[in-house]
Amino acid sequence: MPGIVVVPCERLPRWLENFETRHGPYELGGSLVATASDGATATFTGPFGQPVPAVPFDPPEVPWGLLLVRRGGFAVAAGTSSTPTHTKVGRRHVQGKTKAGGWSQQRYARRRDNQAREAFEAAADHAHRLLVVERPVDVLVCGGDRAAVDAVLADRRLQGLVDKVTPPWLAVPDPTSGVLKAAVADAWSCRVEVVEPHP
Repeated sequence: MPGIVVVPCERLPRWLENFETRHGPYELGGSLVATASDGATATFTGPFGQPVPAVPFDPPEVPWGLLLVRRGGFAVAAGTSSTPTHTKVGRRHVQGKTKAGGWSQQRYARRRDNQAREAFEAAADHAHRLLVVERPVDVLVCGGDRAAVDAVLADRRLQGLVDKVTPPWLAVPDPTSGVLKAAVADAWSCRVEVVEPHP
């Protein structure tokens, strides 16, 4: 079964050494695919879906953006290298679910929906400012809650970003400064799809 391994770009040579130790001598093919003597393969994809032509691999600079959204929190980052030049982390209170029934439950649900909508509007405001106005991006990686991200990108000011969204999808908890820092490092890593040989 194939599996995806996240590897920082600078560690690819070491990763290939370990691949050779496990699977035997390998040959590198186009689009960078390593095929080992035992039949195992490793297919490399660079940050933001970039091709990996060779190892060592120094990813080229690209105007990139990162958008993380969950109910009640968001994070936005932009730059051209692995160190972002623009960042914003924000939180909005969104009330949790209640066990109350009847009208109380409906009232809480409406309030929760209104709070979530306000949170998404705040995220869209900052995404527009950072990713469209101040630092226009060529590629965008998203993460968090898919419905929340979709709600933010539905803002008419962000329609130009929709076609720029590229894998990977980042599964992150509520965005904080630490979560954003880790997500940037994740987005700037390579993905290696490993297919083990048949037994």
